[in-house]
Amino acid sequence: MADIKLRDLRYLVAVADAGHFGRAAAACHVSQPTLSAQLKKLEAYLGVQLVERGTRHASLTTAGQRIVARARAMLEASDDIAQIARACSDPLAGRLRLALLPTIGPYLLPRVTPRLHKALPRLELMLYEYQTAPMLERLRAGDIDAGVLALPVDLDGLEALRLYDEPFVLAVPAEHRLGKGGTVRTADLAGETVLLLEDGHCLRDQALDVCSRVGMHEKQDFRATSLETLRQMVASGVGVTLLPELATRGVYGAARGVVVRPFAKPAPTRGVGLVWRRTSARREAIEAIAKIIAAHAMG
Repeated sequence: MADIKLRDLRYLVAVADAGHFGRAAAACHVSQPTLSAQLKKLEAYLGVQLVERGTRHASLTTAGQRIVARARAMLEASDDIAQIARACSDPLAGRLRLALLPTIGPYLLPRVTPRLHKALPRLELMLYEYQTAPMLERLRAGDIDAGVLALPVDLDGLEALRLYDEPFVLAVPAEHRLGKGGTVRTADLAGETVLLLEDGHCLRDQALDVCSRVGMHEKQDFRATSLETLRQMVASGVGVTLLPELATRGVYGAARGVVVRPFAKPAPTRGVGLVWRRTSARREAIEAIAKIIAAHAMG
């Protein structure tokens, strides 16, 4: 067993993920012949074929699939060992992989990134963008260290810290009946056509919850892929939408043809939190990041 190298297991996992030797080699920063030769040595040592080699595609055998599942856990444990060593020497240094929702990242990061760099200069943040389900999957697999997303979520094996509560605001076309005045009540939205994000965005579910309470109806032939698409569709007069407040601040608050109005209290809100693995060796760095985000996100 001592002859099985973690490097070779990484190569095998890379082939499983890419389905192609060339792409797997590129992901591992080695040549394709090197990766292929190492996997053949691994197969010879184990005495079983792990990969079916096609001209354009590589797929795992049944044995390969079972071994990859164990290999992922071993590689995650190996990475954790390295993280523990780095954290013990300097817990606020090194690389930390942070993911954010597409409806959070573009609006939160400009507010907090300069402060993070200033307060944690030895920490190298690697930033990613995923929707909730793939973010939790990658978090549990060890592909990322922490994620900023909307709460609540399934915390099996994870820990969460609430960062801030973000109100929703109403975005309407410039000439809309609700485009003038101060605050708007949720009851004022009865009968309106609402534009929503496509399936997979938690913001869609949150907006649907508000809509179901006041009798709004969704435009059935439209699903937006981003908040910016929603904003443009509102400007064209197709309907109204709910936006998180941070998406209406700064440069995002001057969209032509769109009027934004706050809701009267109690306004609909979403809770935003930071989530990480309970076993993570980067807890101190993650909590330091959380403290900075919580202090400056909505200020």
